[in-house]
Amino acid sequence: MRLPTGCELLRGVLIAIVYCHFCTMGMAQQSQRDPMPDAPSLSQQPQTSTEATSPFQSGVAMVLTLQNKSRVFPDLATNAGPLDSWQKFKLAANNSLSLSTFGAAVIGSSFGQATNRPAGYGQEIGAYSKRFGADMARAASSNLFGTYMIASVAREDPRFYIKRDLDFGESAKYAAARLVITRSDAGKQVINYAGLVGPLAGEALANIYYPRGSRGVESTLIRYASDQGWRFCGNLLRQYWPTINKRFRLVPEITSSP
Repeated sequence: MRLPTGCELLRGVLIAIVYCHFCTMGMAQQSQRDPMPDAPSLSQQPQTSTEATSPFQSGVAMVLTLQNKSRVFPDLATNAGPLDSWQKFKLAANNSLSLSTFGAAVIGSSFGQATNRPAGYGQEIGAYSKRFGADMARAASSNLFGTYMIASVAREDPRFYIKRDLDFGESAKYAAARLVITRSDAGKQVINYAGLVGPLAGEALANIYYPRGSRGVESTLIRYASDQGWRFCGNLLRQYWPTINKRFRLVPEITSSP
């Protein structure tokens, strides 16, 4: 029996995101109170949303184009209002297709190709595409379980709030703290179950399509530890991204700088 490749799993996960959303439409509605952010937001403009003619059309439009947010880090918060289940669903898909996710997959799969990890993929011509597809599928799975499903059930805010006026050391501490502490929909500090359990669930799912010799508990925990290291670096970059991008004009962004 042939196991699915990373690219096939990526398509499957994106389909699963859409399916799981409509299966969970009956979830309890998020708190509608006006919470205070645990960090300054990027913009004081309220979030606006447009209603699609149907949920299916809205889902297709979301997959094809990113929301009117950062193309590199769609999870940068632009206001303090809570996200409902549908908005978390869109954020999960946008994160899975963002430039930062794509760039991380390019770097990770290139390193894996150079070091022959996982060794089961080999180093022939098609091995790089397998590694790249697997990395993209892992990111999509992590967003499916964490950013969307767990964040919806636990009523957590999966966005990243930038804190201003921090030196590098303070920013590093904040980036590390955000791995385990996040903001609830009600504006309170809570344990970041979405960020802690979501990636672990994604790595457990990766055992389905990873080659033999790179599966099992030990391999899963090694990949999970690597994920947390990448998330820390990503959080630190998020702290400085609007300033860096504004100064060097690297990518045309929609969000304003802090």
